[in-house]
Amino acid sequence: IPQATEYLHALTPLLDAYGNDPRLRVVVYTLDEYTFTRELAPLAGGYAALYLGAPWWFLDSPEVLRRFRESVTETAGFYNTAGFVDDTRAFCSIPVRHDVARRIDAGFLARLVAEHRLTEDEAAETIVDLAYRLPRKVFKIGESHL
Repeated sequence: IPQATEYLHALTPLLDAYGNDPRLRVVVYTLDEYTFTRELAPLAGGYAALYLGAPWWFLDSPEVLRRFRESVTETAGFYNTAGFVDDTRAFCSIPVRHDVARRIDAGFLARLVAEHRLTEDEAAETIVDLAYRLPRKVFKIGESHL
């Protein structure tokens, strides 16, 4: 059962000590959409080690994913998010879920291009980052761990 969670004061000691250490990656997920805007996006914008995880892992709705992208990008930016990740409980649905996530992000980027806030080239680079490069970076996929 979802309950109120307080992130700002709970994460501050960790983030103050290690929040800009390149060895640390903290990915935060929550069921509370308003927490992304109120607490987590500002924290992710201020600490290099903190990333916001897409809420689809918990809330299976394209509208939630759209609201997530719209609510956190202005404060946290694209590059303080972890890209779209999924669990394997519904293994056969994972390709479709990733396709929907890419379409949501592409639609958001297309709107920014239409509003002349991004160029087409910037949007093309960003969608590759959101769909591929960011998850690899955040979760250290393919990196040597020596």
